[in-house]
Amino acid sequence: MAHIQLKNITKKFGAHTALRNLDLDIADGEFFVLLGETGAGKTTTLRLIAGLEKPDEGQIFIDGADVADWGAAERDVALVLQQYSLYPRYTVRENLEFPLKPKIRRIEPDEIKARVDRVAKTLRIEHLLDRKTDKLSGGEMQRVSIGRAIVRKPRVFLMDEPLSALDAKLREALRTELKNIQMNLGQTFLFVTHDQIEAMSMGDKVGVLNHGRLIQTGTPHEIYNNPRDTFVASFVGSPPMNLLEGKLVSGRAVMAPLNFELPYKAGAAGTDGRALTFGIRPEDVVIEQGAPVEARVHDVENHGVEKILTLRVGDATLRATVPAQTSVAIEDAVRFAWNESKVVLFDQGTGVSLRHAG
Repeated sequence: MAHIQLKNITKKFGAHTALRNLDLDIADGEFFVLLGETGAGKTTTLRLIAGLEKPDEGQIFIDGADVADWGAAERDVALVLQQYSLYPRYTVRENLEFPLKPKIRRIEPDEIKARVDRVAKTLRIEHLLDRKTDKLSGGEMQRVSIGRAIVRKPRVFLMDEPLSALDAKLREALRTELKNIQMNLGQTFLFVTHDQIEAMSMGDKVGVLNHGRLIQTGTPHEIYNNPRDTFVASFVGSPPMNLLEGKLVSGRAVMAPLNFELPYKAGAAGTDGRALTFGIRPEDVVIEQGAPVEARVHDVENHGVEKILTLRVGDATLRATVPAQTSVAIEDAVRFAWNESKVVLFDQGTGVSLRHAG
């Protein structure tokens, strides 16, 4: 197991700054997910920890030791990539044994067999051990790839979008499995993804990365319910948080230029008249008769257990999540309110949540 710290890391590739003043703290035994769009700097962060790249500025610590001059092998980390790094002419067993056979390790044959059998059982690939890897499906290959990392017993697991090439059902199954493996091993996992469902369902902690900067770190619950700024609010959540521009005037949220109002009594001191962005999750938009605002139903997405409605108010749209049995059709007139206690206020100029400002 290992505690990982990145302090003030900057990494440039020519004129492009991939990471800027990055501070990251991953606790021993934690499943930490780094979430960001393509090009946010996720893979660069992983490669720096693995020792495959060197930072231009800043320090990297593993268990308190500065690893600046350590090579990749000395850091004892396992890297699992989106592309399966397997030997196609080897059997699954030979692929799993391979990391244990360098002379530097000097592991006894009985111990190698025991480790391989244990990993195969954990990943439910025992029936594949004598099969060549070029005869496996994508999901089976990814399990073997993960098995090759686990069998070594590294200090840290670094995973770079390992599930993104798999189909949706298999991705879901492996998400659960990976989380269970991490909990059973008690190891430190750093998992990078652009998929927020993976991040929110797997991570003990989630770090949201945008253009090389770490915007917010917290539990999935904190990131979802208390986003630091409008970027996190709109990036995390499916569908994303509704962001409505307006002002507070005497206990009412007045949306300009949408020209509708909703009650909001919880404004902090000094917020009256200030240009704000009101954030409200779709599940906290309430459709009911007698609600204060009328809208037209612009679109209906049926998700089985629920429907996601896109509502049109003037030229603007917002989303609402309603139970599947709600009877509603496109162009219906509906009335909506919001759950006041769930509204997040952001400064319109900076995009930063008033809870996080200062």
